[in-house]
Amino acid sequence: MIEGQNGLNWSRWQRIARAVEDLGFVGLYRSDHYTNPETPDQDSLELWVSLTWLAGHTRRIEFGSMVSPVTFRHPTMTARMASAVDDLSGGRLTLGLGAGWQEREHHNYGWDLLPIPERFARFEEGLQVITRLFKSDQPVEFEGKYFQLHDAILLPRPARPGGPPILIGGTGPKRTLPLAAKYASEWNGNVINPAKYAELNAELSRLVVENGRDPASVRRSLTTNIFYGKDQAALDRRLATTSQTPAQLKERGILVGTGAEVREQLAEFEQAGAQRAMLQWLNMDDLEGLENLAKDIL
Repeated sequence: MIEGQNGLNWSRWQRIARAVEDLGFVGLYRSDHYTNPETPDQDSLELWVSLTWLAGHTRRIEFGSMVSPVTFRHPTMTARMASAVDDLSGGRLTLGLGAGWQEREHHNYGWDLLPIPERFARFEEGLQVITRLFKSDQPVEFEGKYFQLHDAILLPRPARPGGPPILIGGTGPKRTLPLAAKYASEWNGNVINPAKYAELNAELSRLVVENGRDPASVRRSLTTNIFYGKDQAALDRRLATTSQTPAQLKERGILVGTGAEVREQLAEFEQAGAQRAMLQWLNMDDLEGLENLAKDIL
């Protein structure tokens, strides 16, 4: 998983996509931001343009947004683009959706972020709009505070019944987990340690049952950063970029170590219920490190 606002341009995206496919990774995921909370601003290739290219220029890997805020695009347009890109790729897209959080980019580019209660109310309306368009073969009506549908239908119909799977990421027990339990095909816990992951995973299962769904119908995944080195010297160079100790990083749920150590930490998350892990690869030019990671972990 890469942070698209950290310098992503076409040359980097194309190199990373080829590497991920050739090295045997299951998928490639990216954030959806204009920029970072603080300067300097860097290259930030637009999400859906990049995923459309990926759909047509890769054969195997899964891919998606981690995550796309409903603040940037009307949900009817998100549904149209996601369905089309999923069809183009032969059914390899996961549509990660979120409420939005970063104040600076919303202010700089003229989007309303809204206070948190209203923000999540709008997010749920967006989820309702997208899921109705994905699932209904007949025109639908929806009358919300933020979005409205009148005799609306998504054509062509998604090749996958029900459209691409929706992922909701986050660790908030009051707002995020209930929405994941109701609308998501996948819940993604981000940067939490295995004990906390297990706790939230159990709560999610309880909420899924409350919604009349099978807990097995909601996939469980993890996004976290990784401080990896092929040997101790390489790991020490990576750790020199942070002021935190390995123990502090691990307590936060960040992976630290050489291949064997990272595998042990991933096994802890697997025991906590995670079915797949999306590892943040922040240095997009470090393809040698990515190759070493593939050899050590995959």
